[in-house]
Amino acid sequence: MATNWFDQGGANYAAFRPDYPPELAASLADVAPGRGLAIDVGCGAGQLTLSLADHFDAVIGVDPGADQIAHAPAHPHIRYVVAPAEATGLEGGRADLITVAQAAHWFDLPAFYAEARRLAAPGAVLALITYGAAVLEPDLRDRFDRFYVDEIGPFWPPERRLVDSGYADIDFPFTEIAGPVTQIARDWSLADLLGYVGTWSAARRAREAGRSDLLDAVAADLAAAWGDPQRLRRIVWPIRMRIGRF
Repeated sequence: MATNWFDQGGANYAAFRPDYPPELAASLADVAPGRGLAIDVGCGAGQLTLSLADHFDAVIGVDPGADQIAHAPAHPHIRYVVAPAEATGLEGGRADLITVAQAAHWFDLPAFYAEARRLAAPGAVLALITYGAAVLEPDLRDRFDRFYVDEIGPFWPPERRLVDSGYADIDFPFTEIAGPVTQIARDWSLADLLGYVGTWSAARRAREAGRSDLLDAVAADLAAAWGDPQRLRRIVWPIRMRIGRF
């Protein structure tokens, strides 16, 4: 893994990163060869891991960030492991499904693919899942998009371009399977949205560069347009994925 931009702030990540629609885990379970074991690599604070537990006898969440794992949800079917994606240390040949949600762009992909092949049971499925920029309601959209592209944009690590392309440019040497067309949709307050923005790798890099003013300015502008800050606004993230069979 390259620089880990999420080795701290696990509590905020757990509180403000959106989880995934339940139909995503269900659809992935349907194409897996069995329901014995799913491994969620780069699991963060468990945004996808928990829903996998509804469909598999056992789930292992793997992440290099101990602070992320510390804030992941407990479940009797889930075990968490602090380890890099490229060397998980897990027993091989057992996983029916290996998922990577909003994390594959940070991996050394050739090394991870070798590890995934080692972990996979015969006929297992690998799913790389990502969501790009949030889509806000029309009266907020232009200001938020300008912030995302022009203001905070220079602070995104270069790997972020793979997210913006929906992983279309990722090397994926597997027999591909069509994935479901789905999205994340949440009704959020202003504090929810700003908390989410604060978890971005670009936000961390901007703060470390002394440019917290960019975050303050967009927060002020969105607050002026939002109205009652407790008002719930619809936020949508289109999901893109690459799904393949070993």
